[in-house]
Amino acid sequence: MAVRRLDGSTAVDLTRRVAPALPIHPALSPLLPDGIRRGSTVSVSGSVSLLLALISTASAEGAWCALVGLPTISAEAAAEYGLDLQRLAIVPQPGASWTTAVGALLDAVDIVALRPPARAVPGDVRRLAARARNRDAVLMPYQPGTAVNGETWPAADVRLSAQGGRWTGIGAGHGRLRQRRLTVTAAGRGSAARSRSSTLWLPAAGGGVGTYEPVAPVLDLTARAG
Repeated sequence: MAVRRLDGSTAVDLTRRVAPALPIHPALSPLLPDGIRRGSTVSVSGSVSLLLALISTASAEGAWCALVGLPTISAEAAAEYGLDLQRLAIVPQPGASWTTAVGALLDAVDIVALRPPARAVPGDVRRLAARARNRDAVLMPYQPGTAVNGETWPAADVRLSAQGGRWTGIGAGHGRLRQRRLTVTAAGRGSAARSRSSTLWLPAAGGGVGTYEPVAPVLDLTARAG
């Protein structure tokens, strides 16, 4: 049933059920306070760790996910971020028919993360976004570099961009890399029009994602002025 305006156009379609948003890790809530909305397109740039952290909670709670055109992400790396490998499809080399593969997966799984070609055809971009919207799936295009003018995927509802990348753990010539500090910015349209930023550990020292909390300097109140 549809509610129509006086001019005959449709205002609200009451027959369409609104599917609940997909959950995210609490550390990402400042960026996406409502979770990942089904039917949306969420572009990610600058960090594979951010991409995996973004879908890890939904995967762990039962969502089916797919990684397309991301040969650098192994099943082991996905598992380290908490993705359920039993509900994960990996298509490392989709070839020239990548849109066909992505379209078929949008019909079958909850989240499809992909690395599109450098020059994606605008018509393909629009068709895939529409397919995700009609299927209540989430399309998540990824670009390794920082977005140029914020546009990694023109049809994106939300854009997440990671910058920085300061590692800690190495001491005076010894030790190992333990965690990395990133600044992530979320922007987009609609409810995501207001830009948000958050500093995160990606990966955190224990793996996965964590909230960065700067340590306040300790003042020595016993010191005397000279």
